[in-house]
Amino acid sequence: MLAPENILKVWKRFDEFPMETLTKAWLHANGEGSKPRSVDVMRKQREQYGTSGNCFDLALWLIDEFRSEGIICYPIGEHLGTEKAHAAVIAMDREGSRYLCDLGDQWIQPILVDPGAEGYTEEPLEGFFPGAYIAVSSDGEQAKIRYIRHNGKESQMLFNLTPVGEAEFREAAAYSQSLLRHPLVEKRIEICTGHNIVHWEYDQGTARVSSHTGLYRESEPHGQETWVTRIAQRSGIDRHIVQIALDTYAAVKKSN
Repeated sequence: MLAPENILKVWKRFDEFPMETLTKAWLHANGEGSKPRSVDVMRKQREQYGTSGNCFDLALWLIDEFRSEGIICYPIGEHLGTEKAHAAVIAMDREGSRYLCDLGDQWIQPILVDPGAEGYTEEPLEGFFPGAYIAVSSDGEQAKIRYIRHNGKESQMLFNLTPVGEAEFREAAAYSQSLLRHPLVEKRIEICTGHNIVHWEYDQGTARVSSHTGLYRESEPHGQETWVTRIAQRSGIDRHIVQIALDTYAAVKKSN
């Protein structure tokens, strides 16, 4: 179920990238939030400010990186053009087998979704998603992903493996860029002891950590620390950008 080295090599370039909706709030505050950024602009802003982007930004960036290495890939998505939209990427190995690459949900690594490919299994596996086993059930057209927590709780997500037209995908990305709902930051964090990877998430004033031992609410900042400082430290995003984004979301919430 593991992706080949050429796909993993590109994937690992994004190991330190959070998925976040702070950048688009910052861009809206600067009057630049009307359309998605180009990948070149994303690269420049990450170098300057530590920003990355939402699931559409990350998918477009990942596609650009794959294609620069000659890897065949294409975008996929669910509920495009709605508030529930989610974007991901399919990358293909030299034999044409497909791998789901989902930076938006902060997967640890891609996973095979072709039922006829060598090594394909529907058994639960660890090492693909922080804090959960992953079980794939694919008929080649759709892949159901089960997220199995260590306490036995499960959730699932259905991915349509059919390519989304790139014009349609960019239109959906533009719609997502126009939405300012609430601040969200997700980041994979490697814990030194045992090299475990946990999933850290900030969502509307609370932070949680999902690990192999369970889901824990992180303590609220105290003393001189604020959410701005905490988010900046966890995500690597410039503190000034975080402050502007949180202020923008707070103003949107108040106006509603």
